[in-house]
Amino acid sequence: MMDKVIDLLKNNICIPKILLSNYKDLKINEKELIVLIYMLNEKDNLFNPGKISEELNLKLPEVLEIIEKLNGADLITISTEKNNGVLEEVIDLSNLYKKMAYLVINKEQVEEVDESKKTNIYDNFEREFGRTLSPIEYELISGWLENEFTEEIILCALKEAVFNGVSNLRYIDKILYEWKKKGINTQEAVLKDKENFKKNNTKKTEMFDYDWLNEE
Repeated sequence: MMDKVIDLLKNNICIPKILLSNYKDLKINEKELIVLIYMLNEKDNLFNPGKISEELNLKLPEVLEIIEKLNGADLITISTEKNNGVLEEVIDLSNLYKKMAYLVINKEQVEEVDESKKTNIYDNFEREFGRTLSPIEYELISGWLENEFTEEIILCALKEAVFNGVSNLRYIDKILYEWKKKGINTQEAVLKDKENFKKNNTKKTEMFDYDWLNEE
């Protein structure tokens, strides 16, 4: 008996993951989310606030207020239909499904843009180095992106390395962390740092005050 009840429970509740993860984007709170989930699992879609109140253990005025807000947010619509000669109020969740679909589409588009950005920066490295990056090099570049280095500053470091005839990521890694210590995080700041160095140093123009290539 227990197993049958558990199987029934497992197959009787539908909670869209996209709704749970993004309900705040729909401008609703937790109680309103619970009411929506309840409606999603009602097969007849009949508008029965008294039943919702009883089964969700919410006061009837609170249920009516939540339904009014969901209707005003264009997540649900309540209409009247004739069924066997009897007029009934029904809840239509079409707008909710549409908005959940938009959430899925927008999420996929953002992920595609992010992936495109990553592909572009890797392509830049491979083009400048004239070879395919190794898995370890891909991982290191990903680490820079995840460690608060922008694509702009990473590409500036790549340009600096290529200018100095160096094509390895260890060199670029040192450049990035040296810039980070100096608070340099934009191309404009890089150019300004170079200008200041030229003014204050009579030696051959370099990016830093020591030789990266010969550092042990």
